[in-house]
Amino acid sequence: MASSSSSSSTLFAAIDMGTNSFKMIIIRAYPNGKFLTIDHLREPVVLGRDTSSSTTPFTLSAQSQLIALEALKKFQNTLTSYKISKAQIRCVATAAVREAVNKGEFLKCVSEKIGLEVDVLPGEEEARLVYLGMLQFWPMYEKLVLGVDIGGGSTEFVIGKQGKVVFGASLKLGHVNLTQKFGNNKEKVAQIREHIRLVVKESGLVRKIKDCGFEVVVGSSGTIKAVEKAVFDGYVNKSNVIEVSNVASFGDGRKDWRLSRGEVKGVVESLCDGGEGEKIRREKFFERRSEFIVAGAVLLEEIFEVRGIEEMEVSGYALAEGVIAESLAKVNGGYDLNANARWSSIVRLAMRYNGKKPLLSVPSLQRRFLKV
Repeated sequence: MASSSSSSSTLFAAIDMGTNSFKMIIIRAYPNGKFLTIDHLREPVVLGRDTSSSTTPFTLSAQSQLIALEALKKFQNTLTSYKISKAQIRCVATAAVREAVNKGEFLKCVSEKIGLEVDVLPGEEEARLVYLGMLQFWPMYEKLVLGVDIGGGSTEFVIGKQGKVVFGASLKLGHVNLTQKFGNNKEKVAQIREHIRLVVKESGLVRKIKDCGFEVVVGSSGTIKAVEKAVFDGYVNKSNVIEVSNVASFGDGRKDWRLSRGEVKGVVESLCDGGEGEKIRREKFFERRSEFIVAGAVLLEEIFEVRGIEEMEVSGYALAEGVIAESLAKVNGGYDLNANARWSSIVRLAMRYNGKKPLLSVPSLQRRFLKV
């Protein structure tokens, strides 16, 4: 539902033009440094489908550009309905646009036809904003954090503490470009692993991370959240699958917001175990992401292995929330990067289910939000 003009000044929006999908969040900002997401849109554009083993660098096809423009038009219509000031909207693009040889032509089209100005983020800047997003979800401001964000066209690594980045890197390893290059069947997994290890080795990433050190590891974005969901919805346990009206149900499920090395390994083994039956099961559980989940899960497992990670916290926030945090910091002097993480912790507690009912009602949740 659209906002009235009297309250639209507290609304901010961030658009993330990713390789796999375009996402937009609209938030309401509060003076104490917290924000509440009031709308969230996602469009499966898959710009990265224009990549292949033979096109590097690649060109965004006319078809992909048309799909992208249609998605952005939907976003712009929503923004107009909320009456959000143009100054409080930021649109960013990542790997697919960053690597496209015809990005200038595409961005000009977006500006002229949609009215959005797009910031194409360098990999290191994307990593920094992801870290700011993670800080809005987990109360880890005082810790030395290693952040890992697996996207469709690249994976960002960032080490930060107290809102400052110590190290940031972006590798051209993503679940979409790996799938485009190697496919998504189990026979190609060994090749995917070999390629990942080669790219990581050539980057010097392991040594750089070791030199910086870290206290906690946090992962974000769709692939990592999908693997975490698979773990806690019982995907690994095939006997836990129940067919209800031809729809797959995978047990009761529970959100824990963390992953262990063994759990990731179990998901990868399940994805690579079996033939057509496993493919059908995968498509039912992961839905649209099923096309890319094998490459994404293998990439995640390799990241655990090469750096000896035993456990990873999972962030529900990533790039878009980092863009929001930076936007709020620019308009609010002394913006508290840690305030929203404390609020997010309450939201996660409130949304835990006891049977089918949340532990806190919406009015109660709002009252607590304003007090924290």
